[in-house]
Amino acid sequence: MSVAKIDTDALQAEALFSEKPEHILVTYWNRLKRHRLAMASLYLLGFIILAVIIGPIIMGNMTYYNVQQGQEVPYARDTQDLPNANAGPSWEHPLGTDDLGRDTLIRLLIAGRLSLTISFTVVFIAETLGIFLGAVSGYFAGWVDSFIQRLAEFIIILPTLPLLLTLASLLRDRNIPWLPPEWSQAFIIIVILSFLTWTTSCRLSRAMVLSLRNQEFAEASRALGMSDFAIIFRHMMPNALPPVIVNATLSLSGVILLESALSFLGFGINPPVATWGNMLQDAQSKMHQDATIALYPGLFIFLTSLAFNYLGDGLRDALDPRLKL
Repeated sequence: MSVAKIDTDALQAEALFSEKPEHILVTYWNRLKRHRLAMASLYLLGFIILAVIIGPIIMGNMTYYNVQQGQEVPYARDTQDLPNANAGPSWEHPLGTDDLGRDTLIRLLIAGRLSLTISFTVVFIAETLGIFLGAVSGYFAGWVDSFIQRLAEFIIILPTLPLLLTLASLLRDRNIPWLPPEWSQAFIIIVILSFLTWTTSCRLSRAMVLSLRNQEFAEASRALGMSDFAIIFRHMMPNALPPVIVNATLSLSGVILLESALSFLGFGINPPVATWGNMLQDAQSKMHQDATIALYPGLFIFLTSLAFNYLGDGLRDALDPRLKL
């Protein structure tokens, strides 16, 4: 009885051809993992986001002895403990209190919740608007391209900070009927910042679409009867996403700094609503007494902005195969 000879080389070749290709997202993730600073930034941002979401909920279920009220009270943003005003770190107040006896830690966490909400919302709106206008501009060209690009150039040449201060001072006291006062101010700032920050993603998207609109897949889509806007949404915008995602990550730190600058200068969210910027403003007049008052909000702004920048740098390397990994 003879045993058939097995061609091991053929089997190995067949196994290689039958292996499923790696998903593109897995490829991007594997590239990102090689960037140590980007991964450290990702973990730091995850910790900060979890802290500002879960921290106030946990602290809100805890109590401490309030000397002014003479009883146990739960931690809250505006709860005052005047006899312990400007106190240093203690068991009841891990980061101390401000000049009104309010707990610094819970105010930092609640301030971070609002500051990060504003930043993520502004970047989402600005990048979505920018990638759409850029795709329309690059795809149609002609007078459409000229109009959108001249509009973008007009916004780019505007002096950002003076214009922000002017618009914020004119609009911040307008109350939106369906929103509480603190979120009305946040809504105005989101609209202003979104209006001024969409231009970079628009130009990135336009550049990508200009290189894609005459390729074979676009011509085949037109031949199959697909409408222009269907091609833009289904083919052009997805292909323009990688550089826009990197720009969005880098823009988050810029928006945090802009919102903090507005609040620091008194044109952003008004106290007693807490943001990292107006906490710095509150500390400005008391820094000669205790410089650590400004340390905590400044440190959160610094770490968050730095982490977003390093994450953006890592994403740039991961999404662009031409760069050395």
